[in-house]
Amino acid sequence: MQPKGQQLIGQEAFVATGAPIQAVNPATGERLEPVYPSAGSAEFDRACELAELASADFRTSSPQQRAAFLDTIADQIEALGDELIQRGMLESGLPRARLEGERGRTCGQLRLFASVVRDGEWLDVRIDPALPERKPLPRVDLRQQHIALGPVVVFGASNFPLAFSVAGGDTASALAAGCPVIVKAHAAHPGTSELVGLAVQAAARQCDMPEGVFSLLFGSGNEIGQALVSDPRIKAVGFT
Repeated sequence: MQPKGQQLIGQEAFVATGAPIQAVNPATGERLEPVYPSAGSAEFDRACELAELASADFRTSSPQQRAAFLDTIADQIEALGDELIQRGMLESGLPRARLEGERGRTCGQLRLFASVVRDGEWLDVRIDPALPERKPLPRVDLRQQHIALGPVVVFGASNFPLAFSVAGGDTASALAAGCPVIVKAHAAHPGTSELVGLAVQAAARQCDMPEGVFSLLFGSGNEIGQALVSDPRIKAVGFT
């Protein structure tokens, strides 16, 4: 699998038409193909729309479904094999051992959150049964549990192309909680980001997740990031 300079919105993958960004090999100064044209307002709006539409279904998905999704993301990232490491080395200048360790950390985080989701304690479910005979007034059945806020934006970090990026801890925790995620990729490692994004997209398809559960946008400057964090459909932001 080779990066193609694509935006990933739901289950779509396409090349946008905005101002381009391009990774640079820090060891040689070489510009790396492909070029990533920036997402525009239409792409941004489509990602937010799909995330909002997915939110209700994903919020009510079972712990088993979400845990399987997280485990499958980890499997798909590992299935990328050495190609992911090679691209990460080119874009970041980091040595092989560091990136292999970071890939292990990334997949470990995903599987850890999967185990937490399956356990279910984080929901903090409380049930107080009804007391119809209580005096002077009866009490109705009272129930409490944590529910997902809604779509979350995650910004990739410059210095961790895997563990704090497209499928890093912020993304894993948001998906574990039942929140759709839109990732704004970091311009320093777009090819690495696209490969991981394709792995998340494949996992969503394999696990029959709602289409808008994950999107990945690329953009030069601050326009896309500012639009995402100010959009009322976005309920939280994660970044390092």
